[in-house]
Amino acid sequence: MTQDNFQSFSTNLTHLDNQGQAQMVDVSGKAPTVRQAVAAARVRMLPETYMAIQAGNVPKGDVLGTARLAGIMAAKNTASLIPLCHPLPLHKIEVEVTPDPQLPGYQIHATVRTKAETGVEMEALTAVSVAALTLYDMAKALEKTIQIESIRLVSKTGGKSGDYFEEERV
Repeated sequence: MTQDNFQSFSTNLTHLDNQGQAQMVDVSGKAPTVRQAVAAARVRMLPETYMAIQAGNVPKGDVLGTARLAGIMAAKNTASLIPLCHPLPLHKIEVEVTPDPQLPGYQIHATVRTKAETGVEMEALTAVSVAALTLYDMAKALEKTIQIESIRLVSKTGGKSGDYFEEERV
């Protein structure tokens, strides 16, 4: 690709400069607005593993509480983990780890809210990802075949790009 073609192509790519180098987007000209994102993930496991976690019979201790706390900590540290992600003042971080006997396993949801110049989608996605990884880590002595599935953005509100709500999944 020639330099002229690249410059034409890259005008819509906000994280690349005119030379194709990664850059953090300047959001200083944007007004702070309330923004919220919700992300989700699933952790699937054998019925025996699920029952052991539900009974509190796991060698490492409180699996669900530790996963929830790890998700909150991860959201707070997203800018340290994801290149070019802006550090944001987070006003709400809620991580829910809900038993789902039909999987069997757990549904994880994270809600993150801020009043800032850019959104919190990455913070919510990081929260559910790390919560799921922590759940795996806490239970891996019982089962190595635990699966982390369907990490996704469920919704986001606020900001210039408007609201987004995940369509119903079948």
